[in-house]
Amino acid sequence: MADIRQFLMFNLGGETYGVAIHAIREILEYPGVTAIPLAPAFLRGVINLRGAVVPVVDLSVRFGRTPTAINRRTCIVIVEVSQGGDVSLLGVIVDGVTEVREVEEGEVEHQPAFGTGLRNDFVTGMLKREQGFIPILDIGAVLAEQELQALIELGDERSPLARAG
Repeated sequence: MADIRQFLMFNLGGETYGVAIHAIREILEYPGVTAIPLAPAFLRGVINLRGAVVPVVDLSVRFGRTPTAINRRTCIVIVEVSQGGDVSLLGVIVDGVTEVREVEEGEVEHQPAFGTGLRNDFVTGMLKREQGFIPILDIGAVLAEQELQALIELGDERSPLARAG
């Protein structure tokens, strides 16, 4: 019997991506976010999730693309990310969630060395489909806390306020 895995499929900027379902906590209709002054572009703000403050990352901006346009299908996918033994909740803005797909192990190809339009460490594999492939994201790598913090600090150095001091 083949090993079956589940992936959440979502759209972002006209592309379809997948994330292993075990990383997903829940999916929310876009509730709006509270902006954080002087935050980097990829950090759209925070939401209140049953009393917890959850940062919300615009995945499109994280991938070096234009900010996600908010519309009626826009969702925030709440993911659990492990960092150094701690588990953090982060929200990810996507254009829309399409399905949860059950996939046999053989349907996922190893990550390609190039050609996905994303950094190689962001992609764990490629799901075969009739017309092409769907990149399967390593959401832990995409949302690595240390790297996001470094990007925030880099943004601070470029800030006029940082240079004024």
